[in-house]
Amino acid sequence: MTQQILIAVIVLGALGILFAALLYIVAQKFKVVEDPLIDEVAEVLPGANCGGCGKAGCRAFAEACVQQGNMEGLRCAPGGDAVMQKIGQLLGCSVEQGEPMVAVVRCNPANCGDKRRSNYDGLRSCAFEATVYTGESGCPFGCLGCGDCVAACQFDAIHMGPDGVPVVDADKCTACGACAKACPRRVIELRNKGRKDRRVYVSCVNKEKGAVAMKSCSNACIGCGKCEKVCPVSAITVTDNLSYIDYTKCIACRKCVVECPTKAIKDVGFPAPAVKPAPKPEAVEATAQPVAEPAKA
Repeated sequence: MTQQILIAVIVLGALGILFAALLYIVAQKFKVVEDPLIDEVAEVLPGANCGGCGKAGCRAFAEACVQQGNMEGLRCAPGGDAVMQKIGQLLGCSVEQGEPMVAVVRCNPANCGDKRRSNYDGLRSCAFEATVYTGESGCPFGCLGCGDCVAACQFDAIHMGPDGVPVVDADKCTACGACAKACPRRVIELRNKGRKDRRVYVSCVNKEKGAVAMKSCSNACIGCGKCEKVCPVSAITVTDNLSYIDYTKCIACRKCVVECPTKAIKDVGFPAPAVKPAPKPEAVEATAQPVAEPAKA
């Protein structure tokens, strides 16, 4: 009996050594040697794992940077230029300074909420509602107001406004694009912040013809083309009954804002026009006095 137990122990020990050796050989054959520079780049990144760079997370972005050896086509939106410059120093390459971006909501809430055609009483999710419901205003392109974009933002930069349309805090927005990806109707777009944080854009994505679009919202773009004609730098195009302003060409002259008949174009960050002081009563009386007729000869 003792001999049988001893044999069993020896066999099991031999099998354990054999499998350990096999595992060691396999581990050595298939082991992946990781560049320690990846850890250094990952430490510089904000660690939000927002996916704004197009990668699975900050670690994947760091691996892409090290493998590529430069920053061409790669950018960490939450980190901004400061983080990009640090990564460039680690990689030993130059990094071009990017233009600050911000998320904008291209849906004008002024008259969307006062024309409710129906009430939705189902699951409060934009992604779900977009598949079964047009919207309370009847606009098949406008914001649904369920807040999927708010839930997607990791930087507390977007909240639902009193009109049921999200409002972006430009100071907190990192332009990661998470809110834009979460919106099933592509109402949110990333645009440049503009010089002195001043920007002009069409706050509408409705591609219906003018008369139909106006039934849902009186501030809808009707595709009349007046803004396109008045733009001095050809930054505006009208496609599928909808105007679009190319922010890379726009000089923020705001001629289109004045020309738009439905107020579908927004100008953000511009100072309010100066209010002319009321004329003094003495000046009004002096102006109102009749002018004496010249004496006849």
